[in-house]
Amino acid sequence: MKLFANVVYTASAHDLDQLPPDVGAEIAFVGRSNAGKSSAINTLANHTRLAYVSKTPGRTQLINFFALNDGKSLVDLPGYGYAKVPPTVKAHWEYTLAGYVSGRDSLRGLVLIMDARHPLKPGDIRLLDWYQPTGKPVHCLLTKADKLSRAEQNKTLKLVLDELARAKRNATAQLFSALKKTGVIEAEKRIAEMLG
Repeated sequence: MKLFANVVYTASAHDLDQLPPDVGAEIAFVGRSNAGKSSAINTLANHTRLAYVSKTPGRTQLINFFALNDGKSLVDLPGYGYAKVPPTVKAHWEYTLAGYVSGRDSLRGLVLIMDARHPLKPGDIRLLDWYQPTGKPVHCLLTKADKLSRAEQNKTLKLVLDELARAKRNATAQLFSALKKTGVIEAEKRIAEMLG
């Protein structure tokens, strides 16, 4: 996993005006609260606690930046959807998330994390809608795939790919399991392509 071999934390931002300079190339990880985003990042980086993993939805409340190499960065965005936080905090996340994904020049693509058992929920569709006008690519990681049978995995992947194609999204999708470490090579290859 060369792309993520020497990943290091660099900065966090609560508001859009606290973001690091808009230079280089970034890939951002985003998804519903508790979809397995932090686990996916840690698995790709082969690191146990790079991104904080919690059973409580909504623990990632800042935009966290990690340096990869050659001016490239991985960005961990706050989860959306269900989270035990006040409505004002949730509204701030949504505002910040929308502003980041639609206005960040150095953002080269999104990795959209969705629980394979519950893909393409309204929040996921809303995020894809915010992002679609940029024309930039999205790669969907269908996490927790180990919790589905092989037949269910295939059915879910086909459903997601068909829906992405129907909506004319610039998006790809794959099955992924942090627990079993399946889909890691495919994910890294696609993320490297997006980063250029």
